[in-house]
Amino acid sequence: MQSQQQSHSMLASLLMVASMAIIGVIDNFVIRVAESIGLWQFHLSRATLMLPLIALLSVLGLGGLKPRRYGIVAVRSVLITMAMLFYFTALALMPIAQALAGLFTSPIFVLLISALFLKQHIGPWRIVAVLLGFAGILSVLQPDPNSFDLKTLIPVAGGFFYALSAVVTRTHCRDESTVALLAAMVVTLGLAGLIGLIWLAVFPVDVPEGPEGFAMRGWVWPIHEALPWVVMQAIGSTIAVFMLIKAYQLGEPSYVAVFEYSVMIFGPLFAWIAFGQSVGVMQIVGIGMIATAGILLAWREKRAAGKLPKALPN
Repeated sequence: MQSQQQSHSMLASLLMVASMAIIGVIDNFVIRVAESIGLWQFHLSRATLMLPLIALLSVLGLGGLKPRRYGIVAVRSVLITMAMLFYFTALALMPIAQALAGLFTSPIFVLLISALFLKQHIGPWRIVAVLLGFAGILSVLQPDPNSFDLKTLIPVAGGFFYALSAVVTRTHCRDESTVALLAAMVVTLGLAGLIGLIWLAVFPVDVPEGPEGFAMRGWVWPIHEALPWVVMQAIGSTIAVFMLIKAYQLGEPSYVAVFEYSVMIFGPLFAWIAFGQSVGVMQIVGIGMIATAGILLAWREKRAAGKLPKALPN
């Protein structure tokens, strides 16, 4: 039994690292999409391409498409859709290191949500982790107190909604099919894209050129400039998100979550190699602080669950 658990844990960690490597590469090209089409068209187009691939995963026997509990899966899908809308908007407006740092505030929000709404106890180690993570966020985002820019909070908003979706997944979706969760998320993202396009068609706005207009741009045709990047996103995301969900279902969530931080290495590293996008010393330190905070929170969660022998106060 123990050998089987170790095997599952190893497979889960490998799946997570592979997933993060794919995401770290493909998300760098969102800026190419943002140069010619909008956020809403991107999500509608990507969802249209992803759904046949997800159906193929089901045909291959990797999971059913039908959720066990439609309501809670719908709630999870809406929350993760909100997270992705904020995250992809951030990718068009700032370096990937900053966008990822904001998204990976989610473990901090998970802890706060668990304490405030689920009434779980927070000990000194977790408080230290939250403060460390917050300091890391400030180091990466580097907000200017003299000229506050609201866009620095966009990826943090993504982290908040990602945390809410993580809490719902952990508490209510453990028994759901991986393919069903992925399909529901993609359908919801596609519907969000369609709603956004309809809204902008009815209430058009002045759209800045290039990536600055990503979230405000309506339907654009033709899309031949963006299409290769949308196709790459569709294929890569289908594979990566399937592996991510499967990793959490196979392994202990607190153990698997640690490997999710590898995207904060893959993403900025590829951005530096491919695009010359540099990361400052303070940002590197901040990324390390956020990752350390996440690892510390995962460690304490595992201790609280009785997975490790207790030697220190929680």
